[in-house]
Amino acid sequence: MNPQIEKLYQISLKEERRIIGLMSGTSLDGLDIALCRIEHVGKSTKIHLEKFVTMDYEDDFRTRVRSVFAQRHIDQQLLSGLHAYIGITHAKLINTALQQWNISSTAIDCIASHGQTVYHAPQSLTKDPNWPNSTLQIGDGDHIAVHTSIITISDFRQKHIAAGGEGAPLAAYGDYLLFSHPTENRFLVNIGGISNFTFIPSHKTKLKAYATDLGPGNTMMNQYMKKYFDREMDRDAHIAKMGRVNDLLLRQLLTEEFLMLHFPKTTGPELFNLAYLERAQDCSKTAHIPHEDVMATLNRFAAQAMINGILSESEGLSDVAVYISGGGLHNPLLFEYIKSSLPKHKVESFATLGIDPDAKEAVLFALLANETLAGNKSNVSQIKDSPAVCMGKISLPE
Repeated sequence: MNPQIEKLYQISLKEERRIIGLMSGTSLDGLDIALCRIEHVGKSTKIHLEKFVTMDYEDDFRTRVRSVFAQRHIDQQLLSGLHAYIGITHAKLINTALQQWNISSTAIDCIASHGQTVYHAPQSLTKDPNWPNSTLQIGDGDHIAVHTSIITISDFRQKHIAAGGEGAPLAAYGDYLLFSHPTENRFLVNIGGISNFTFIPSHKTKLKAYATDLGPGNTMMNQYMKKYFDREMDRDAHIAKMGRVNDLLLRQLLTEEFLMLHFPKTTGPELFNLAYLERAQDCSKTAHIPHEDVMATLNRFAAQAMINGILSESEGLSDVAVYISGGGLHNPLLFEYIKSSLPKHKVESFATLGIDPDAKEAVLFALLANETLAGNKSNVSQIKDSPAVCMGKISLPE
């Protein structure tokens, strides 16, 4: 037997595995690296977050990725090169983190890499029945495996699509296994570039868990800040706080058909971007309002899309709790408006559940890798409208 296959088999038999989960979001602020100690599988899974760090990207890295991100027409040589370049870059950042933690690569069982999404194209977004649902994450797993000497599991979203899903959001799988509760009906909201939630019903109901995208999270605000202020984000909502919400523009932004679709659904910056904003400003005759007012309105737009979704799905439920993670948690204007608009719900940081909210997505990909190594698709068969599958491609170091 190939010794690497033998090693993979032995890892799958362990009662406890050390897995590094990676997440690189559309904000491109850096690579989230979460070292997790994971016991068992399925609903018996227990996760301990040993170490967590976000390794910042260099400006050149961001520029290169943005040149292909959510673009329909790109340089194929650039895309091909980026696939390897991102994998090598992520491997270097992992090695740096391990050195800082004084942990040997031999102490790690595997890496779970989300990759870098550059295009997301479900039929619900493209409206083109001639092409199947598709999504593309780059950052080659073989490069990560070879440059770290650690078995790497990557490209999780492709199996989801192949089995009939839309490739996103995948949070439901880990959220369902880790955070089900006897009495609370939980909405686990992640505010990244796109906002999404996982609904986890209490054990008292017959409802099923599911995950869905909601609408824009930080993506439109970040794009606007980059274009007009040359900043990566509106840190602490500094600019948005200086402006006033423009009701005409807000109403126009909220007319997008996607926002009216039934859950679950998925979207991306391919829809919610500056071109969408410009069309909304043209229709509402608000093209010349101050930048601060645009930012205040985009902030409210993101919040309102989340609020509307939570209210529609929690109607008739009691003991509802909303736990928020992702970069948007650090936007005080966004968080406080969501909290004040849901007075009948408990609204708290995801930290309440015992995991660093900034690490959550990286941790969940570590869990997906754990299920691929030792789990069973039946562990996630109770998730509504999402295929019961174990996901990810396995790359061996040698």
